Amino acid sequence: MDIIAVAIAIGFVLFLLFLLRDPFSTSSNPNLPPGSFGWPLVGETLQFLALLRANRGQEFYEQRIKLYGGDIFKTHILGSPTAVFYSPQGNRFLFSNENTLVHSTWPSSVINLFRNSLISKVGDEAKDVRKLLLNFLKPEALQTFMGRVDSIISDHVKRFWHGETQIEALSLSKRCLYAVACSLFLTMDEGPQQSDLYGHFIDLLSGMFQIPLDLPGTLYRKSRIGSNHIRGILQTVIEKRREDLESGSASPHQDLLSFLLCNVDGRGNGMSDDEIKDNIMLLLMAGHDTSVTTVTMLLRNLALNRDCYQRVLQEQMEIKREKEASQVGLLQWDDLMKMKYTWRAVQETLRLYPPVGGSWRKAIVDISYDGYTIPKGWKLSWVMRSTHRNAEYFEDPEKFDPSRFDGNGPAPYTFLPFGGGPRMCPGNEFARMVILIFIHNIVKTVEWDLVNVNEKVTINPMPIPVDGLPINLHHHVHTVDN
Repeated sequence: MDIIAVAIAIGFVLFLLFLLRDPFSTSSNPNLPPGSFGWPLVGETLQFLALLRANRGQEFYEQRIKLYGGDIFKTHILGSPTAVFYSPQGNRFLFSNENTLVHSTWPSSVINLFRNSLISKVGDEAKDVRKLLLNFLKPEALQTFMGRVDSIISDHVKRFWHGETQIEALSLSKRCLYAVACSLFLTMDEGPQQSDLYGHFIDLLSGMFQIPLDLPGTLYRKSRIGSNHIRGILQTVIEKRREDLESGSASPHQDLLSFLLCNVDGRGNGMSDDEIKDNIMLLLMAGHDTSVTTVTMLLRNLALNRDCYQRVLQEQMEIKREKEASQVGLLQWDDLMKMKYTWRAVQETLRLYPPVGGSWRKAIVDISYDGYTIPKGWKLSWVMRSTHRNAEYFEDPEKFDPSRFDGNGPAPYTFLPFGGGPRMCPGNEFARMVILIFIHNIVKTVEWDLVNVNEKVTINPMPIPVDGLPINLHHHVHTVDN
């Protein structure tokens, strides 16, 4: 029995050593970037996510850059060995080598959830999907939806903001901009179906950036189940829309769903139902949640910087007076062009609090960078914080200062809230339109101040005030000088 016990103990120790081995050992890859892969299986993911939630994500990167020097380090996060680039030069390298050295990718947790969407496509297939989506999301097409967006937001403000003395800005912004996204993408009005879709959508968001363990009780499983429920609802909507298009009771141009059902890419290929569902699900996430984050943080920034608020107020009230004088009620595309200072305030908010802190590429060959070798198959991450809050590129980087975007604005590859290169976010014009219309309707209706000026901001997975940004509302008590 003693011999058997010793054999079992030795076997257990050897098994632990096998688990604890470093599968990416520098002994077999001596030119890897400096860094650590952390613990077996989970790598450095737990520390990474904890710092993000505490709004201390910069510590994860800057500690390693300071420790190892240069502008690149290796780690193991969200299930993959990863080389992190931390400079404008690294950004330019990744954006300039799409389809030659790298392909766009995301953590496996995200790819598995949006499996047939644009983010899972590479090469010519990605170009075809992107071009088709851009045909709906380009300014010329979005102009036709301006009135619908303005009406939805104006109605929301009248119902839930006007006459109130205190509201929670985050939850109301979510409610409003979700209604906008459902209308433009699905022509889905308020009701049980929209509410059901939203509940599953929240589940989806909860586990997107987690270790992809599909086990009972994990956030990732909750997210996966939510995504499957969303697909089921969207399939019902697709089947009904096909019937309505055939009968003529629906228009080919009324929303994104009709557009995708009625159009083909440059090679004559239409999208399958699975592709339509996953791309609409992706755009609901990207077009809704990122805009909610931006408008919420903009409301916070303007409340904390009254001089900037006054300039936004003056600009928006001037547009309001022009609309009243011309008796043209709803906003037009030309009105957005007049919101120059407001857009700079949005850009400064995106600099300080980008909804998505960066993205990933995947090495399709062994890559040489700055004397190091990045093996084929590795993830490569670029990080907005490397430049957005870096005093080398933005003077006094923690200060909210929209004037940074006067003239030519920031240096290339230093301000990248929508990414860059061939895989730049296709929804940037949609986001711009929705954010500016939302802010116009708020500013012309109420003034506000923060209930708690010291409310903390957390990243989960996007930056949000921990208490939902409660604000006090006031009717305008003064006129704005012309």
